[in-house]
Amino acid sequence: MSIPTIKTARLTLRPFTLKDVEPLHQILSIPGVLEYFPNPDPPDLEHVQKLVQRRIDHWGDHDYGWWAVEPNKEGELIGWCGLQHLPETDEIEIGYLLSKPYWGKGLATESAIAGLDYGFNSLGIEKIIGIVHPENVASQKVLEKIGLRFQEQTEYFGMECYKYLALNPN
Repeated sequence: MSIPTIKTARLTLRPFTLKDVEPLHQILSIPGVLEYFPNPDPPDLEHVQKLVQRRIDHWGDHDYGWWAVEPNKEGELIGWCGLQHLPETDEIEIGYLLSKPYWGKGLATESAIAGLDYGFNSLGIEKIIGIVHPENVASQKVLEKIGLRFQEQTEYFGMECYKYLALNPN
């Protein structure tokens, strides 16, 4: 499968490569970036290499996945965004993570809109969820801005989360 590259007004969402391992490791090592994840401890380089390889393989298994996110003018990795299959529940999740210097600029929203659009309009996915830690208000606002609606508090990945949902508008 060919992984599409998507351009938005300010971002390029492109396929991950193993060249992204070191830059992603640096991002995930920034204090606070993983604060609301099940394991907030920064992963070692070997773990990040396996993570990137799993993200690449995910595209082949599902025809969707995470993109590496770069600002259009800078061309450097600033995070990821995309769709992920959750095998425990057979749901599709929209997710995003950006390096701290890019927080609060609307870039997570911009990338997540592109991911939702791809899922709904290119793949015809019927529903996409978002899951977020109850204390992560900024991420909750992103999900609401892109059209997801709160459904319930439940557990994912061994932690309490808020579950949001969007249905395909087409």
